[in-house]
Amino acid sequence: MAHYQQRGHIPPKRHTQHRDGEGNLYYEELMGEEGFSSDSSLLYHRHIPSAVKDVRIWELPDHGTTPNHPLRPMHLGLHDLVPGEDWKGHDAVTGRRLVLGNGDVRIHYAVAGETSPLYRNAIGDECVYVESGTGVVETVFGDLMVGQGDYVVIPRATTHRWVPVGDAPLRVYAIEANSHIAPPKRYLSRYGQFLEHAPFCERDLRLPTDPQAVDASEAEAQGVEVYIKHRGPGAGGIAGSVHVLPHHPFDVVGWDGCLYPYVFNIADYMPITGKVHQPPPAHQVFEGNNFVICNFVPRKVDYHELAVPVPYYHSNVDSDEVMFYVGGDYEARKGSGIGIGSITLHPGGHAHGPQPGAMERSLGAEFFDELAVMVDTFRPLEIGEAGAAVDDGKYAWTWAGGRK
Repeated sequence: MAHYQQRGHIPPKRHTQHRDGEGNLYYEELMGEEGFSSDSSLLYHRHIPSAVKDVRIWELPDHGTTPNHPLRPMHLGLHDLVPGEDWKGHDAVTGRRLVLGNGDVRIHYAVAGETSPLYRNAIGDECVYVESGTGVVETVFGDLMVGQGDYVVIPRATTHRWVPVGDAPLRVYAIEANSHIAPPKRYLSRYGQFLEHAPFCERDLRLPTDPQAVDASEAEAQGVEVYIKHRGPGAGGIAGSVHVLPHHPFDVVGWDGCLYPYVFNIADYMPITGKVHQPPPAHQVFEGNNFVICNFVPRKVDYHELAVPVPYYHSNVDSDEVMFYVGGDYEARKGSGIGIGSITLHPGGHAHGPQPGAMERSLGAEFFDELAVMVDTFRPLEIGEAGAAVDDGKYAWTWAGGRK
């Protein structure tokens, strides 16, 4: 998505000398995608960005997964993962628990009350949905103020940390990719501009403030720790390391380019509706390699005189469908125990659709007050430890009225 931005102080020409008021050179860093063949930004640091004083292993939480076998749809109650006030001792990075995952994407959930360590995902981009709470995502590019309903898109290898604000917990639904995450290509021109039929556009994106330009301090004598998630020998080929830096990584004085973190709020998504029921791709907001992200927002529904507003039954032959229910009352799931904070997993190979009675109740409806975030994957999802912990064990039988 080529949407050029500039922040702070940069030289007139790239790859040329850039000095501070005392004549000291700044250090230019290229941060780019696909080697040198795609979007990138140039950042100018006070200190050498590759300097490291020490390294150690970061023992990641359990990233192991279990196949969904025998195949069944599932209901997972995410709010049961962190009961009471346990969130007060957790942060939005080290407190993540793996719900579902495969070789392309991993879905984590965290409830945070503490500031996270500085963090960098070196495997792929992250798209983090803020279910509730408020905070600041401090990044090497600048700060992002975030709150309920925000998608926070963070490019691979962006050093950042999550800072909750206020007395309420910060609940985040973290979609971690092994690739880049961007708006659907069909909504973009050949040069990266949003087209007229897109359900959101550049005006809806919130971008970082000016960079912090942190200078040296006495505290840095002990080193600054950055937690890094990277490819390695752990479960799922994922490992963790901690790099101890001699200087704070937020020492950037300026940057420009087309690669940076940004925020998009789900309330700014303009739903595409029709005379008859529209399929899930009409609700797409982002995509990565072998997966898509969609959102179902409050909207007017189908206006054909014989329309059936809830989805028709469908077999996800090529996809596993993960629906995270975050607001309103999802019409197709009434009567199944699904509520705010629920996830449903509908795996490929199983025909799914409205709960019994939902189709009849929807006839004549003109508006649906529902809010959900959906991830569709094109490889089977396996169950993480958090998903297994909050599986209700009975959702698969709800269409039949119970297990025999």
